[in-house]
Amino acid sequence: MDNSFTIGGQIVDLVNSRIFSGVVIVEDGKITKIEQQPVGNTQYIMPGFVDAHVHVESSMLVPSEFARLAVSHGTVATVSDPHEIANVLGKEGVRYMIENGKKVPFKFFFGAPSCVPATAFETSGFTLNADDIEELMASPDIYYLSEVMNYPGVINEDPEMMRKIAAAKRYHKPIDGHAPAVTGNDLQRYVGVGISTDHECFTIAGALEKISLGMKILIREGSAAKNFEALIPLMATHPDKLMFCSDDKHPDELDDGHIDVLVRRAIELGYDVMDVLKAASLNAVQHYHLPVGMLQEGDAADFIVVDDLRRPVARQTYVNGVLVAENGKANFKHEETATPNIFERPFLFAQDLFVPDEGKRIKVIECFDGQLITKCTLADPKVVNGGIVSDVEHDILKMVVVNRYQPYTPAVAFVKGFGLKRGALASSVAHDSHNLVAVGVTDSDILHAVNLLIEHTGGVTAYCGTEMVAVPLPVAGLMSNEDGYEVAQAYRNADALAKRLGSTLFAPFMTLAFMALLVIPELKLSDQGLFDVKKFAFTSLYEEEVDNA
Repeated sequence: MDNSFTIGGQIVDLVNSRIFSGVVIVEDGKITKIEQQPVGNTQYIMPGFVDAHVHVESSMLVPSEFARLAVSHGTVATVSDPHEIANVLGKEGVRYMIENGKKVPFKFFFGAPSCVPATAFETSGFTLNADDIEELMASPDIYYLSEVMNYPGVINEDPEMMRKIAAAKRYHKPIDGHAPAVTGNDLQRYVGVGISTDHECFTIAGALEKISLGMKILIREGSAAKNFEALIPLMATHPDKLMFCSDDKHPDELDDGHIDVLVRRAIELGYDVMDVLKAASLNAVQHYHLPVGMLQEGDAADFIVVDDLRRPVARQTYVNGVLVAENGKANFKHEETATPNIFERPFLFAQDLFVPDEGKRIKVIECFDGQLITKCTLADPKVVNGGIVSDVEHDILKMVVVNRYQPYTPAVAFVKGFGLKRGALASSVAHDSHNLVAVGVTDSDILHAVNLLIEHTGGVTAYCGTEMVAVPLPVAGLMSNEDGYEVAQAYRNADALAKRLGSTLFAPFMTLAFMALLVIPELKLSDQGLFDVKKFAFTSLYEEEVDNA
């Protein structure tokens, strides 16, 4: 590929906060000279976008396919946390992501997953201890310590957690945070160990407290968690403290847009163009010390060309001087890849889903569209033949988490907010240990949906009698090895069926995947049982008597 050329236009210099007419001279993928001079071309040349925090696995695409979709939207780099695949395949999973990402002209910057598993209250395929983190940190392919989700461990100075943090400090690599609803003295202790970012803010007040302690705030807009609207006012007051990220983004949405969507939304709201563009690129590059070009002499030629600065849409995307995308399509092809996986689950039977009635109210996980947090509510159960079943009329549906690494008895609970009227949804993407998770209106529907997943050794399924859609994910039960655009369409089909079955959620599969994440309040379900995140302990499905003595 030719990576020596000259290009002219209006140059957007984010480092020096200026725009000027000139030409960029590229030789062997590097910017050797930028000349300020009048040019007839009115196109804008600007740094490419950077996703400041993303789990590539959540796109259901391997890195090489994620890149094909991302570059079409002007993204040239990602700060990528591979803890999804690490929960399934350990260090080898991290190495798989690094090596697959190197196959294509895109800049993946992977971190060392700090919390695998996220807690001790779930079953994962692997555990990464402090020695593993030390080994990963020593690698030049690892750029930071990935989000420290075990905030109780930090606050209480858990020795193993502190060793992981110390390893990052020894190698002078940034430490990412994950501190939903952590405040006051606990937050001060958390930030005090050197944790420098947070992408879990959903209120201005929470973000301002973290900024006051020196943290950078990543404004997240993913497929399930959508915090842009709540946090974007910070762009007017603290633009230098902000970055944009997607965190978890399903393939259909990645096909439609990426960080560029947030840029356009912010500019349309009237925020300063320079501030917005810095949040989309420069701020992340500087914070994580990334070798991504910022349109300076001597930089790698990583930039995009747009026609309208007020509504930037990438017409061309360059990485290391190579034209990697043009007019909305990548210029590089699908790469064949291996499909490593661990999947030891036998088929389920009806008795596995039976929940006995104990004559008490039950605790229900209440989920909310666009948020990862849940609430614990109490409800009178619907009972049939001595067993508690889904109550479609009140939108209280049975949910199950099934250990996929060992043939243990499934954990069963109930959830409100999915809105299903028929059928069931199931997924082997279940943060963060990625056991199987399903929700449905009847035990039979749940059984069929889960067994369809087991048949494919991973994927997402929507099932209702003779109508079903399955998206196989043979790479660790998380990602497809197929063409990214085809996977995006297959996922659209599954999402459409989920909504025809009655789901009112914007991204029902993404929301379902987070119902097993025990580090985000308030009530969640792991393969080992119902979990009270506030108490950080298992809890009974049934309402418990309060001793007032």
